[in-house]
Amino acid sequence: MAQAVLNVRMDEDVKKALEDFCGEVGMNVSVAVNMFAKAVIREQRLPFEVATQRRLNATTIAAIEDAEAGVGLKRFKTPKDLFAELRED
Repeated sequence: MAQAVLNVRMDEDVKKALEDFCGEVGMNVSVAVNMFAKAVIREQRLPFEVATQRRLNATTIAAIEDAEAGVGLKRFKTPKDLFAELRED
């Protein structure tokens, strides 16, 4: 199989830490990047969770849990009934 070169820009400190880690586990950065690429291709996803740094506060979490459990939800037979109640408030 033909070889190709991949250039990646990263912070020097990150590169050094990655090199140190790879050395500790007996590989180099090229091997680690190839392992990452093959895992992505094989699994058709990133091999780790990607999430925002934003965290929900306790009030929001409680509201989501209540909504999922149906706590405090009111059902209407028709959209007309819903809008009638909204006009009352």
